[in-house]
Amino acid sequence: MSKIALVTGASRGLGFAMAEALAQTHHVVAVARTTGALEDLDDRIQAAGGQSTLAPMDITNEGAMAQLCRSVYDRWGSVDLWVHCAVHAAPLTPAGHIDPKDWAKSMSINATSMGTLIPYIAPLLGEVGTAMFFEDQTTGAKFHGSYAASKAAQITLAKSWAAESASTGPRVLIETPPAMRTATRSRFHPGEDRNALAHPKDVAQALLPKLLNA
Repeated sequence: MSKIALVTGASRGLGFAMAEALAQTHHVVAVARTTGALEDLDDRIQAAGGQSTLAPMDITNEGAMAQLCRSVYDRWGSVDLWVHCAVHAAPLTPAGHIDPKDWAKSMSINATSMGTLIPYIAPLLGEVGTAMFFEDQTTGAKFHGSYAASKAAQITLAKSWAAESASTGPRVLIETPPAMRTATRSRFHPGEDRNALAHPKDVAQALLPKLLNA
């Protein structure tokens, strides 16, 4: 039976790179809203001899997530890994000028969805699975209010889950990757020398030993 890796936010950046890297050893269930990008991922995985199942879904849609997790359970019974990379990067703005729609979308994707995803996915991981989340260094940074606040809420919940499951499982990991050549980084730091940034593919390879407990 194949090992199963669920990657949420698999259509670009680190999520794309993590899905591609995990396909070397796992059947990857790739979740994202952008169908075309998921198809590109599937092409790369298949070209390398791996397999994936594409799930073009919105993680904020509770019904869709329930359907996804039920389908995963019916087909495989469990998942071995969950890597959560889905994120919304709201435009940078002073705290006094935050757009309510940007705030609501940031909270919905980056924070509120976790209240659905963790209860649905935790039973699939069981006691021996592993979940991985990604913290960044923008908390308290000027103009990052919507993004940083919603990410801080996400990571706070992940830390609580990690503490609760430390002796029982699943294993919950929280990593802080280096600055990478991603679309999110480009939006926040236009004009930055991208050659000085890490490539998501290299970061994914460096994270694999921790994720696989090697």
